[in-house]
Amino acid sequence: MPERSEIHRAIDAVWRIEAAKIIAVVARIVRDVGLAEELAQDALVAALEHWPVDGLPDKPGAWLTTTAKRRALDRLREHALHERKHEEIGQDLEALQQHVEPDFVDALDAARQDDIGDDLLRLIFTACHPLLSTEARVALTLRLLGGLSTDEIARAFLTAETTVAQRIVRAKRSLTAARVPFEVPPAGPARAERLASVLEVIYLIFNEGYSATAGDDWMRPALCEEALRLGRVLAGLASDEPEVHGLVALMEIQASRTHARTDAQGRPVLLMAQDRSRWDRLLIRRGLAALQRAAGPDAALGPYGLQAAIAACHARAARPEDTDWAQIVALYDALYQLMPSPVVALNRAVAVGMGQGPGLGPAAALELVNTLAADPQLQGYHWLPSVRGDLLAKLGRGAEARAEFERAAGLTRNGRERELLLGRAGEAG
Repeated sequence: MPERSEIHRAIDAVWRIEAAKIIAVVARIVRDVGLAEELAQDALVAALEHWPVDGLPDKPGAWLTTTAKRRALDRLREHALHERKHEEIGQDLEALQQHVEPDFVDALDAARQDDIGDDLLRLIFTACHPLLSTEARVALTLRLLGGLSTDEIARAFLTAETTVAQRIVRAKRSLTAARVPFEVPPAGPARAERLASVLEVIYLIFNEGYSATAGDDWMRPALCEEALRLGRVLAGLASDEPEVHGLVALMEIQASRTHARTDAQGRPVLLMAQDRSRWDRLLIRRGLAALQRAAGPDAALGPYGLQAAIAACHARAARPEDTDWAQIVALYDALYQLMPSPVVALNRAVAVGMGQGPGLGPAAALELVNTLAADPQLQGYHWLPSVRGDLLAKLGRGAEARAEFERAAGLTRNGRERELLLGRAGEAG
């Protein structure tokens, strides 16, 4: 039998991968996302109690799902007894009991399909209900589907952890009180109203997988894969929405670099140092095709489409020196018109620093970054001193660069990124 520590690591790994699916399946039964998360957590506690003694089950994800379903049925029985409505709910409970028996799963699932047929996407649309604020919708869905902690979500939002925690608690209570149905809204205004938040959620999940906020791993590929899957399903559902295709294009092209983003020891490899022969050409082709759909004859690119176009500039460059930085700066200009945020401005400054010609280069970029240093939204954001350190190093100001890289290393929560930044600090010094 594996050592107890190995069992606990395995439980943590399984939970990271399966949590969202378990919550989504249970939410379909209890029709309450807050209660579904609680019951999924009960299943996790049961695993922590039984697996160290009994060993890992052959199908740990299925074990957790079945346990959570049984907890859901027990809770429904308790509620039924409390309400003294035995006859009224008897048939419902019997049907739900059958739902956990393998022989009935396929038939019952087929009977309950809507036009998306995906529990996880139902969960996203439910968590993105219009009665919640946009910030609450995104935070709640990241919590439920991404399995992210409130701290990780706060860093993704550049927001205080206590604020995110309050949003999540209030969002669950609001959905429960309003008896929001667990469903994908039918095509029309109700679906369109929630689409922007759904896209934001999917991309934030992808970003957490692409560059993990915390922990010892540079990436969490399972999150990227889940976000890509959800994005592709959504593109099939809302095929006439250009921004859906723009988001899919962006994720496909970014995901194409996954294998080149780390070396043999799992250490980060930055974009300009990556072996581009390791980029996945199939994902690039898929991304460029989606970008064409996003930029149809009558469609102007939206924020996701513009970011995909920036990613496409890199994908089309066979060598780093072939990158069209002037075009990337122009695309960031267009993006800033739609999304005037300091993060967009900071990324534009990076592009300015990489280019050559009037108004481009490290000196011009450093001036732009210095103007952003006082922005309250960037306080505590490790990417700001990291960019500044890179520009200072290029300008030969090694001591200042080292200080900036060390400051960035102190701000990041990701172990691999901290090693990278401290390494750059040593080189600058």
